[in-house]
Amino acid sequence: MTLKLWSWNVNGLRAILNKDFMEVLQRENPDWLGLQETKLQGHQIPPQLADPEGCHIFWSHAERKGYSGTAVLSKHEPHGVSEGLGEEEFDTEGRTIRCEYESFIIYNIYFPNGQMNDERLDFKLRFYDACLQRMEKDRASGKMVIVTGDYNTAHKEIDLANPKENEKTSGFLPIERAWLDKITELGWLDTFRLFHPEPNRYSWWSYRTGARSRNVGWRIDYFFVNSEARDRIVSADIRDDIMGSDHCPVTLEITLP
Repeated sequence: MTLKLWSWNVNGLRAILNKDFMEVLQRENPDWLGLQETKLQGHQIPPQLADPEGCHIFWSHAERKGYSGTAVLSKHEPHGVSEGLGEEEFDTEGRTIRCEYESFIIYNIYFPNGQMNDERLDFKLRFYDACLQRMEKDRASGKMVIVTGDYNTAHKEIDLANPKENEKTSGFLPIERAWLDKITELGWLDTFRLFHPEPNRYSWWSYRTGARSRNVGWRIDYFFVNSEARDRIVSADIRDDIMGSDHCPVTLEITLP
């Protein structure tokens, strides 16, 4: 059996509902979908997503209104679902949902952006480290572990259109990229690059510069999988044909044992 997994930073769920979001879901029919940057509270959940037919839905909302937030839609009911990383400083912004199934564990994460100031960059780096601790702990269980979402960092020069111009920009700083180096050295696989070595493939484009029409983008949305589960990875891609947000969906297909 093959499962189709999707991840998408929607940059405001209520806004994207007016841009054919439900039609995309019905047409593409993913088995599991992680959403980031939902930007809503519990009382603001749109009625069409309150109890979607044939799907289980889980939410994590930020304490701050109109900010951050994640959601998961899953055709298969997880054995367990939890929010956060288990550390209070990281768990007030609705950034993490962990779903455990019989043969795999999957995290939907909206990683912090470090562009605001040095303090926020430090928060991002500490969030990264706390996440890695969780990833490695789950990996020790022997299950396939999948960590998806908006990582807010482009890993290599190939992963953004203008690497030289952005060497001092958060999202491409050496200290941020070093964490992605670290997880790949530990055996976490960037699934997109297993199938797509080509350049000019991005998952985010700035609204401010009309960048998408010129494909001046960044690849900052990923599916990482522990290397022990490599033989269960079928395909991975970026759906840059799908509009509605400044990000597009990224996808992964896996087999169940």
